[in-house]
Amino acid sequence: MSNVLIKDVPQDERPRERLVKYGAKNLSTSDLIAIILKTGTRDYSSKYLASEVLKLVKDVSDLKKLSLSKLISINGIGAVKAIEFLAALELGRRVYESKPLENDLRCNSAHKIFNHFRSEFSGVNQEYFYCLYLNSQKKLIDKKLLFKGTLNRSLIHPREVFKEAYLASAAYIICIHNHPSGNVIPSNDDINITNTLVEIGYIQKIPVIDHIIIGENNYYSFYENGLIEGA
Repeated sequence: MSNVLIKDVPQDERPRERLVKYGAKNLSTSDLIAIILKTGTRDYSSKYLASEVLKLVKDVSDLKKLSLSKLISINGIGAVKAIEFLAALELGRRVYESKPLENDLRCNSAHKIFNHFRSEFSGVNQEYFYCLYLNSQKKLIDKKLLFKGTLNRSLIHPREVFKEAYLASAAYIICIHNHPSGNVIPSNDDINITNTLVEIGYIQKIPVIDHIIIGENNYYSFYENGLIEGA
């Protein structure tokens, strides 16, 4: 396959032409990836590169776990192709996992928030720290991803948390972050960060009313466990 270029494939068998003729749902995963990659190289067709991408995963659902560096490791896929491929995957995730009327979500239950936002952390292998900004009725008015990486006190800057709160004219803040390990028990850093943000929120009169740690299939709520007082 590596020496068979798209121009040498009969026209009605080329991925783009097959999509026009049969529709996207009737194309193979390999054909869809070949279309996203657009072109091959002098030595490798886009179909061959697509097959090399699929060799990196056991199942099509694992494509979302591919990293930029992993894709670039394939001979024939450079940074541009890898970035465009990851962007297409993320767009697809947002289209099919988006929650309609998210800004009308009333954030009055940790379990509801867990169910609503757990997909944000699907396939993520590092910690992501979000803040939800709520109005006086505790309805979501904005959501910000503020930090990525292992959480510690030097990484989490309260000024960023509260700057976004002022920009959104928020009345309350709920923090969310994930534990890729699946263990949702808060670390000492988690507790220290939360205490700091709660104290500043009290002074700034924008209370932090919960901090929710999300695992694979469960969560930990600082409010529900009595570590944050309700507002």
